[in-house]
Amino acid sequence: MADPAAARTSGRMTVPLAAFAAGAVVAVLLGVFGRVHDPTLSGTTDLGFRTVIEMKVVLTTVIGVLAVLQLLSALWLYGRLGGRPPSWLGTAHRVSGALALLLVVFVGYSCLWALGLEVGTLHTGEAVPLRAVVHGVLGCAVFGGVVVKLVAVRARRAPGWFLPVAGGLLLTLLLVVVLTSAGWYLAARGWPSHGGW
Repeated sequence: MADPAAARTSGRMTVPLAAFAAGAVVAVLLGVFGRVHDPTLSGTTDLGFRTVIEMKVVLTTVIGVLAVLQLLSALWLYGRLGGRPPSWLGTAHRVSGALALLLVVFVGYSCLWALGLEVGTLHTGEAVPLRAVVHGVLGCAVFGGVVVKLVAVRARRAPGWFLPVAGGLLLTLLLVVVLTSAGWYLAARGWPSHGGW
């Protein structure tokens, strides 16, 4: 006779497993697109910055700040920081998360469309730096992490660990992508100049 507790556990694991599978498919498809797409600046915008790269550095820095605010507000909402959170914090958490997602999509589009997924050597014969490879691969993984996080937020029958794990995964991916792009740029070149914005 089948164990009812085991059946409930396996049923509850269906949501996380399906979410991780869907996230992996999204990440792989974006990676494949990034490899086969012919990179071009046509179809991108610089939002008034001197270059698309400078625009991405500024927006990626904002994404990093929003990601840290997401972590802090989530910890406060779940009672991990002590004290009672203000009534507006839940709304602020959702709004800042939506803004971060919008910026991630905008910057990710700019990266994949303008640069593609660079690995191996460039058309000039120059080797792609490891930092750029890690950034590109994990940048694609961020979108898989977004899928997993969105499923975790909406799932009613998922195990209790699923939402914090999905959020932690997305936060980690975002921070590594921010550090391997805007973090590297700021350390090497400083803050972008005011060329037109």
